[in-house]
Amino acid sequence: MQLLTLGINHHTAPIEVRERVAFGPEILSSALHDFRAHIGRKAPMHFTEATILSTCNRTEIYCACNENPSVDILKEASIQWLSNTQGVAQDDLQPHIYTLPQSEAVRHAFRVASGLDSMVLGETQILGQMKDAVRHADEVGALGTYLNQLFQKSFAVAKEVRGTTAIGANSI
Repeated sequence: MQLLTLGINHHTAPIEVRERVAFGPEILSSALHDFRAHIGRKAPMHFTEATILSTCNRTEIYCACNENPSVDILKEASIQWLSNTQGVAQDDLQPHIYTLPQSEAVRHAFRVASGLDSMVLGETQILGQMKDAVRHADEVGALGTYLNQLFQKSFAVAKEVRGTTAIGANSI
């Protein structure tokens, strides 16, 4: 399996762009269906799993594929999908999108779940948002074994970080 994370966050984009790309929880399920259908048509690979994490500070798509996907093809198809779905010009999105393959995607998921990749270091709300994203993906059949394992490990890492460090003790 190949793992990819594509996203836009507070490190890569101004708030105006992040707000235009964000998905409300009421449309996450339909967005996942639409994303998977779009990628299946555009990317020549066996696309199997996806989760969308969308907050005020980030929109990230976690994907697991059976074949070694072309990062460029998946990135291009994802940007096209975000552009079409959210009504944002591709040229406005392109400079802000990051793509994290394999171990970089795992490390990123751990950092996000632990509050290390938040605007406020140690912020705890992101963990609940991540759990909600996983629940939505599971409900629509987009969460498979690979992404489920990634997120369960991310939740365990977040718990370990909170239990063994003072992160979040003084967060505002």
